[in-house]
Amino acid sequence: MKKGQMCEGIVEKIKFPNKGIVKVEDSEVTVKNTIPGQKVSFVINKKRKGKAEGRLLEILEKSELENAEANCPHYGVCGGCNYQTLPYEEQLKLKAGQVLELMKAVVPNAEDIFEGIRKSPQQFGYRNKMEYTFGDEVKDGPLALGMHKRGSFYDIVTVDECRIVDDDYRKILGATLAYFRAQDIPFYHRMRHEGYLRHLLVRKAVKTEEILIDLITTTQEICAGESCVNETALLDGWKEQLLALELDGSIAGILHTKNDSVADAVKNEGTEILYGQDYFYEELLGLKFRISPFSFFQTNSLGAEVLYQTAREYIGDSLDEKAEKTVYDLYSGTGTIAQILSPAAKHVIGVEIVEEAVEAAKENAQLNQLENCDFIAGDVLKVLDS
Repeated sequence: MKKGQMCEGIVEKIKFPNKGIVKVEDSEVTVKNTIPGQKVSFVINKKRKGKAEGRLLEILEKSELENAEANCPHYGVCGGCNYQTLPYEEQLKLKAGQVLELMKAVVPNAEDIFEGIRKSPQQFGYRNKMEYTFGDEVKDGPLALGMHKRGSFYDIVTVDECRIVDDDYRKILGATLAYFRAQDIPFYHRMRHEGYLRHLLVRKAVKTEEILIDLITTTQEICAGESCVNETALLDGWKEQLLALELDGSIAGILHTKNDSVADAVKNEGTEILYGQDYFYEELLGLKFRISPFSFFQTNSLGAEVLYQTAREYIGDSLDEKAEKTVYDLYSGTGTIAQILSPAAKHVIGVEIVEEAVEAAKENAQLNQLENCDFIAGDVLKVLDS
């Protein structure tokens, strides 16, 4: 095989993360965004040290596993979802196989102790956080807002009918895009480092239905054509558009974050509140958690309940009075797991190096009136020694 060579083959299996394995000339080629059993054509774009990677060109024949209709009109173009043409049970089998392969590399007798995986309570509309990017779908095309096009660093697909979020996200995205298109506001060009609009961050709690919306922009002067725009008036207009929407949830806060970093990532270099507050609340297993725009929280709230309940089951759902259990939550972040486990332990100690996260953990524990949780700011290995 040579770089640039066109090949065809059958996808034999999928390795984590999303790496389809195709045999060509007694060699294995990794081809992303494929499904076991598909016949695909691809071009070799990397080859070194006996390993080869191919870029998918076309799916020549579907897999026998594919008998579901993609629920989303953006499927295949957007770089977000890969397995929507598989029935959900087949998706679970595929992911379980990947997890088991990872375990076998590090855990003796992995097959004997592997308990499988647990499904999400919701297959669609489950996400509580989305980071959308401003750009264009084709060079010099109209303003777009959404996800990166599959296989592209530059092109953005407007995902206004995305199915992994609920209707409030789609309304907020649509209203934001329509407003800034009408104002002819330029997006930030990642090569030229010019422009204003960067990202739109939307978070919504499943239980409380509170919504937090954050517009991330540069600090550059906003010029559309020959004239420049007053930023305060522009943001006030956007805020009023959002507040006029008929949403199922309620807007807890509308924010504006400034970010002049050249990295294509949502970063916080200063946030101002345009409306409401800069946090919202979510509930898991009867406990309440305060979440800020950039704090970590599992993106599938109902799935997180399954995950944390499973962890709690390993140590018992309630405290055995004869056993004085101390639970350590290492790399604890904002202490979500520690607090979930607190009913099943006499004492819980969370250790986290990021001091802001530790303070947030303490606030949440106080909010939930938990008196058996302590959180320590420091390096995990050093704290354990002491």
